[in-house]
Amino acid sequence: MLGRQTPPFWLHWILVVTCFGYPVTVSSVLPCLATVEIWCSVINGASIMQDRDLGIYKPAESTTSRHLPCSHELCLLGSGCTNPKQPCPYNIEYFSENTTSSGLLIEDTLHLASREGHVPVNASVIIGCGRKQSGDILDGIAPDGLLGLGMADISVPSFLARAGLVRNSFSMCFKEDNSGRIFFGDQGVSTQQSTPFVPLYGKLQTYAVNVDKSCIGHKCLDGTSFEALVDSGTSFTSLPPDVYKAVTEEFDKQMNVSRVPFEDSTWKYCYSASPLEMPDVPTVTLTFAANKSFQAVSPILPFNDKQGALAGFCLAVLPSSEPIGIIAQNFLVGYHVVFDRESMKLGWYRSECRDADNSTTVPLGPSQHNSPEDPLPSNEQQTSPAATPAVAGMAPPSSATTNLQKLLASSYPLLLLTVSTVFFIS
Repeated sequence: MLGRQTPPFWLHWILVVTCFGYPVTVSSVLPCLATVEIWCSVINGASIMQDRDLGIYKPAESTTSRHLPCSHELCLLGSGCTNPKQPCPYNIEYFSENTTSSGLLIEDTLHLASREGHVPVNASVIIGCGRKQSGDILDGIAPDGLLGLGMADISVPSFLARAGLVRNSFSMCFKEDNSGRIFFGDQGVSTQQSTPFVPLYGKLQTYAVNVDKSCIGHKCLDGTSFEALVDSGTSFTSLPPDVYKAVTEEFDKQMNVSRVPFEDSTWKYCYSASPLEMPDVPTVTLTFAANKSFQAVSPILPFNDKQGALAGFCLAVLPSSEPIGIIAQNFLVGYHVVFDRESMKLGWYRSECRDADNSTTVPLGPSQHNSPEDPLPSNEQQTSPAATPAVAGMAPPSSATTNLQKLLASSYPLLLLTVSTVFFIS
């Protein structure tokens, strides 16, 4: 994926994608092969990796890798940089308990395919070479690394745009099996709907939008406007308390069937169902300025009985602890979502992401061994807390991830694609 290594790395990753937020130390984080212990910890801790070949990044075997010196403008070591050629370290503390990543910043080449079938693009990016991991990372939440997509200068889209390789925009689409594609430089289609990004806490540096109203079925509810972060890294959509109350009560009213208790107390609005009898589920729609609307394709979370048959479902929406909502991954499935950073707009249109089935890969060449070694200094690490990685379709976020003020002040939310993702230059 980066540099030229052997065995060949392909343009397929199991990864976490950071999708919005404030500047942090590293754009992207890849696991680097440091010791047998780390290799075994990552492999044994991740059930989703049992049938996959991992791409452990080895800077010493990449002909294009080099340490980022601490004198670089994107290194935040500051006065700790005593030698301009000293490697720039990083240390990220995640909101998930005891989850950290530390290592060195590396500059290397990212190989991207062209959607039009042109010659693959080679782009210089800065990544965090993760040498020491803990917590959820060892449990397989980001087996092949993190990819930064935020508005900060150190994010991958920013590198690509500044190099003149693509327009300052990217898009992503999701399938129901949680696979998908990311298109760098893509500004969508002329028929897509869109709404502008808005400042959050006085700063226009994150993917936030204004929701005018929330609608259940054909009824749009008064007093349900709110600001929302578009965060493909949060598993389930959350709404401010007042909006959540109005939306869930109207949803329950239109369901016209009795609620049933669910073993997971996170979900309050659950209903019985079976493969032969599924109640009519009202639509959930968010409206924006200029009569733009976003209807969730599947706002419910089904659950099965012990035999694996459909037993019921819950409205997969959570209350937020802040007056800000999150349009999360479960609402984005079934759409092609465009983050146009030139026009500062969010765009969307319905898509089954079928072209992801025709994915291509880019094989890389033979290995070389003339790149620098990558020791990890223990006493010179720059730190930056980051948000909790979220796994689509798994457990809802814990209370530690619901404090949006703290989350926004520190870092990027994350997206985990649990199957292969393909990157394309548009």
